[in-house]
Amino acid sequence: MSQITRDLRYWLQGLTRNAADALPVRVGGREYSRVTVTPARRLGFDHALVGVAVTLLLWGLVMVYSTTIALPDSPRYANYTQSHFLQRHLLSLGIGLLAAGLVFLVPLALWEKLAPWLFVLSLLLLVVVLIPHVGKVVNRARRWLPLGIMNFQPSELVKLTVLLYASDYMVRKFEVREDFFRAVTPMVAAVGLVGVLLLAEPDMGAFLVIAVIAVGILFLGGVNASMMALISGVMLVVFALMIGLNDTRRERIFAFLDPWSEKNALGKGYQLTHSLIAIGRGEWFGVGLGGSVEKLDWLPEAHTDFMLAVIGEEFGLVGVLAVLLLFLWLTRRIMGIGRQAIVLGRQFSGLVAQGVAIWIAFQAFVNIGVNLGALPTKGLTLPLMSYGGSALLVNLVALALVLRVDFENRQMMPGRQP
Repeated sequence: MSQITRDLRYWLQGLTRNAADALPVRVGGREYSRVTVTPARRLGFDHALVGVAVTLLLWGLVMVYSTTIALPDSPRYANYTQSHFLQRHLLSLGIGLLAAGLVFLVPLALWEKLAPWLFVLSLLLLVVVLIPHVGKVVNRARRWLPLGIMNFQPSELVKLTVLLYASDYMVRKFEVREDFFRAVTPMVAAVGLVGVLLLAEPDMGAFLVIAVIAVGILFLGGVNASMMALISGVMLVVFALMIGLNDTRRERIFAFLDPWSEKNALGKGYQLTHSLIAIGRGEWFGVGLGGSVEKLDWLPEAHTDFMLAVIGEEFGLVGVLAVLLLFLWLTRRIMGIGRQAIVLGRQFSGLVAQGVAIWIAFQAFVNIGVNLGALPTKGLTLPLMSYGGSALLVNLVALALVLRVDFENRQMMPGRQP
């Protein structure tokens, strides 16, 4: 902890002097003082990546307003104004951008040192949220900590801290990555502990994303294919048991298989059927922005889990394909930044960036699949677009880490133009 304290002090001193004070970074087994707090304007950043992220954020902002403007007509939201959710989303966006800006200033070398401690902190928050009268209950799930200006969801933070911890873990265990018990078992135990806490909320969707992030980083970190096959098999068995032993989850699966049946259409399959109706109404080019009928209290949670269905209704197939292409491009670009960092010998930074790509791609894939009826209904938001303070905040912080990785890559290649 004393070394971390010294690093924090040096970083803060560098910010106040606006100088190029350096923190060491390991490259090829040696330490270099190339990772600095030099302002981004000197070396630039990935403008295309920022542009696509801003496009998704602004489109999401418009859709949050479009999907919630009529909610006050419902008795459940009678006390809300038409712009209530827009204002809350703007507040979350502002906080997220501020946090992202601060995170961008922190060198990856310091994040690597802090990774285990941040993971422990997130575990403590998962415990705190389960305490009665502390964690906020919504729809029979205890997932939120009320913080006044926003309700914070620790499970969203855990996605980020698991990513950092797994990346740091694989760097530390690189020499024994071929030894299953020494390399994999501790990480599996850590993810298992997270899973126990998340299922107590319950939040199976977040656990699924976290498990995929951890397994993806293990694979990218060098764990061999046979080990990955074994881990994947164990994960499938675990999730099958979770579904089979829980009546609610089992009913959702059956509703997904036949949502139009008389029993499911007004029950567990209600959201899916109305999502499909919305997308079907949109046809090729949609009914126009603001013209959705399903958002008028027919499709529950249209501003969170089922925003893509309203996009499909208002912008048609063209709009849905545009969302798909934006996420595909974003994922590919972030993966490229991660690969570049690894080529430069910056293993931790590369794994962090690629872990963010896995996270965004998988969560977007699940959300889109649910909206299209290709996957069972699961409460996962569309990254950067859906309403939700904690998710938006952590997504922006994750992208800030990616931009920091790219920034440090450019520092090691000073001849590269932004």
